[in-house]
Amino acid sequence: MIKALINNKEVTVEEGMSILNAAKTIGVKVPTLCFHPDLRATAACGICVVKVDSMGGKYVRACATPLENNMIITTHDAELYKVRRLTLELILSAHPNECLSCLRNQSCELQQLASDFGIKEVKFDSQVKKMPEDVSTKSVVLNPEKCIKCGRCLVACQEMQDVHALTFLNRGFDTEFSPTALNLSESPCVDCGQCAAHCPVGAIYEYDQVDTMWEALGNADKYTVVQMAPAVRVALGEEFGYPVGTNITGIIYAALRRLGFNKIFDTNFGADLTIMEEATEFVERFANGKGKIPMITTCCPAWVNYMEEYYSDMIDHFSSAKSPHQMLGAITKTYYAEAQNIDPSKMFTVSIMPCTAKKNESIKNEYMHSSGFQDVDLVLTTRELARMIKQSGIDMSSLENEEADNFLGQYTGAATIFGATGGVMEAALRTAAYFVNGENLKKFEFDNVRGLDGVKETSVQVGGHEVKIAVAHGLKNVKYVLNNVRDALNEGKPTPYHFIEIMACPGGCVGGGGQPYGINDEIRRKRAEGLYQEDAKSTLRCSHDNPDIQKLYKDYLGEPLGEKAHKLLHTKYKAKEKYVR
Repeated sequence: MIKALINNKEVTVEEGMSILNAAKTIGVKVPTLCFHPDLRATAACGICVVKVDSMGGKYVRACATPLENNMIITTHDAELYKVRRLTLELILSAHPNECLSCLRNQSCELQQLASDFGIKEVKFDSQVKKMPEDVSTKSVVLNPEKCIKCGRCLVACQEMQDVHALTFLNRGFDTEFSPTALNLSESPCVDCGQCAAHCPVGAIYEYDQVDTMWEALGNADKYTVVQMAPAVRVALGEEFGYPVGTNITGIIYAALRRLGFNKIFDTNFGADLTIMEEATEFVERFANGKGKIPMITTCCPAWVNYMEEYYSDMIDHFSSAKSPHQMLGAITKTYYAEAQNIDPSKMFTVSIMPCTAKKNESIKNEYMHSSGFQDVDLVLTTRELARMIKQSGIDMSSLENEEADNFLGQYTGAATIFGATGGVMEAALRTAAYFVNGENLKKFEFDNVRGLDGVKETSVQVGGHEVKIAVAHGLKNVKYVLNNVRDALNEGKPTPYHFIEIMACPGGCVGGGGQPYGINDEIRRKRAEGLYQEDAKSTLRCSHDNPDIQKLYKDYLGEPLGEKAHKLLHTKYKAKEKYVR
């Protein structure tokens, strides 16, 4: 522990803590722009400068400078105010004055700082360079004109996600961020959207399709069906003043009805369906020897993109089950359409997702047209739904809880926890144990796969068998797990795991690239806790106990992994050319 003075107040913190974080411990907020708690400090913007009085008034950047013993620091005075204001004016001189037409209006960190410092006009001539947007992925949009060169997107992409799709070009005033290829779609980008989630301004954002959604809702010839992912229900409320992690499932159903959707289903039903297929597939591989072990989950499309590029030699280990929303899209345009005598060509299916990669997934290949039509016509992020609700004048605080349309809306607690890292694994193990034992577990919680450790390794007993499992989230953690598997296979040794779950985004879907801005680990924990609380309160906690799932198999699909189930609910993977960096 070390002691220092900050604004004449003694602070005692662990050695190595930054001045910025040390100041927070005594309630002092140093303004920042490039800093984000998820990421390594880049010290790029200079907004967080403070004076070290014990070093003759030397200026240092608080985000990247460790507090030292006996330091005497001033964080705010008239001189620092002038320096920070000047720095902001320089940044604003190279930034378009387009706040009113920007998606980040009122959620932009640069806009907020300009307001805090009372900047009404910029002294310097505009240095904005006209540069085209990159919309090539149809998931994430790059707008380099608005880049403030903070470096957050690069650190998120390169260090957090180990993807290296973004880079800086040139130096000084000519610096600009760019894909590491001709455009983003030709780079190693996996569409995870973590660059957008960590961008402080409107330089990177989701491929916005709100106008397309409004057109569909206004078209009387379209029968609109919407579904909502597990993680959306514990995040959307943040956009409307609810405490972080508040589960507002029923309120969202009510809002979706007021937006004009014909039917409201829940992706959780698709998650229960995914577990039926995935758990059956695992039992076939593990207990019956029909397929390669370990089996690796594939609910996350960003992870699938990464796998197809960097681990295509392990495709045979990947579950062939589609993600939950794609399964539900296929079932909506077949089973539901037939039962209700609705022409599927007139159906317009929409998924509300915490994820930008789901946008690209819905048009990925022919397997996403298993119903004979595009199974999911449109994907909106949590942020896009929030904008639609605000545009429609809906007062969320005045809404009463409503229910989904239960034909494809009923779900179990196992489905809800899909939104948190480890949740897919836990849900699958509950049902796999039932398939092996013929009865439900006495305890449904698998605590060792919960939490935010980047890699979680453990083993569980299923029907007298030891199942070795691993859960990883955040793509930087994938190498450790899969390289262990790859090395064992290459050396002819037993695999270190039997079952592996991987989610591309830190925290899983609760931390997805399409969720409300301002993400950090505290928010991830609270959102996950909101999901686990719903699971704990659920009457049904195992996917195989969902009566609507049972009816679906009895009346339509036959059995898990059967011919019809395989046609509608499964996919195939294709190796991509590896990007060499």
